[in-house]
Amino acid sequence: MNNNDIVVKTENLVKVLSNVEVIKGCNMTVRQGSIYGFLGANGAGKTTIFKILTGLLTPSAGKVEVLGMDVTVNRDKILRNIGSIIEVPIFYEHLSAEENLSLHLAYLNREEVDISKALEKVGLANTGSQPVSKFSLGMRQRLGIARALVHQPKLLILDEPINGLDPSGIRDMRKLFLDLVENYGMTILISSHILSEIEQIADTVSIIVDGVVKGEATLSDIKKQYPSGIEEFYFEMTNRGVKIV
Repeated sequence: MNNNDIVVKTENLVKVLSNVEVIKGCNMTVRQGSIYGFLGANGAGKTTIFKILTGLLTPSAGKVEVLGMDVTVNRDKILRNIGSIIEVPIFYEHLSAEENLSLHLAYLNREEVDISKALEKVGLANTGSQPVSKFSLGMRQRLGIARALVHQPKLLILDEPINGLDPSGIRDMRKLFLDLVENYGMTILISSHILSEIEQIADTVSIIVDGVVKGEATLSDIKKQYPSGIEEFYFEMTNRGVKIV
């Protein structure tokens, strides 16, 4: 694999919080132009790793590179080229969707971007001047996704992005993620506990259990080894701690 094809790479990543090692020797490799599904139970460590990748937390040990750059050294440059949802999106409640995105772009110094196109992509084209305080949970999640992708980043890091969406919204986001990869050249790192959704879009899947990545494999290899698909792979990794190679 050419190093230029690697968008995210962690080597022996460790994170200690309150004297507890919550991430233990994590190794991940996310290739350019792929959708990487990051699966694990609540509390397994998915969000902690995403916070490290976006510079919100500093690694205790190990190596972390995003877009070929060390996260601890080049955080600002990396942030201009990635979009993310980490935990519950926070907005300026009294402002509209468009105004929230406009402020976000000003912060990134990217005012020339087409906000209306981003809102259309996530199904919020007709919200007008409605304040975000009036938005449903699903609408807020859609806006969070719009904010993550509005500046056309090279990498999207999405922590449980379909939380709060109804079946129609989940289908819309599935189509959107595939479109962003196929037609805009983005790379997507997405965490979820909804195995069936990841199975429909991911190229590569990894399983994290109690801060340890137990398995990382392409979806095609998983299907060869596990005829029942990703669910069988997931429970094999979580229940037995077997590592797939």
